[in-house]
Amino acid sequence: MTIDDIRDNFTLLEEWDDRYRYVIELGRMLEPLPEAEHSAKNKVNGCASQVWLVRKAARNSSGDPVLHFVGDSDAHIVRGLIAILLTLYSDKTAQDILNTDALKVFEELGLREHLTPQRSNGVRAMVERIRRDASESLAAAS
Repeated sequence: MTIDDIRDNFTLLEEWDDRYRYVIELGRMLEPLPEAEHSAKNKVNGCASQVWLVRKAARNSSGDPVLHFVGDSDAHIVRGLIAILLTLYSDKTAQDILNTDALKVFEELGLREHLTPQRSNGVRAMVERIRRDASESLAAAS
């Protein structure tokens, strides 16, 4: 699934209740996070719910760092928000991650105005964590 698929599906769903159910369904499709990865090291601070993100790095044929993320949360809607973020960021180069504005995408989808301030803060915290991981990977590659 791509972010364009998610955009198209949001367009088809006119009611926000249907869109919330869709976001929750996206969360159900997340790659499972092993229980051992639900650790303090992987926990994202700044989220009202518990959120864990794990970064796995590799290199593409050009030697650029490519990051794969796996995430989880104890809240269904947050798992869906993680799924949207990972659609944007996972398996991308670190530079592509830094060039992608997830908050703008959330605005385009209308999610920012329909999330509580706490959830919006959590999304920002997840984006900051992913961007920091990308910056660290770029610095380590230099």
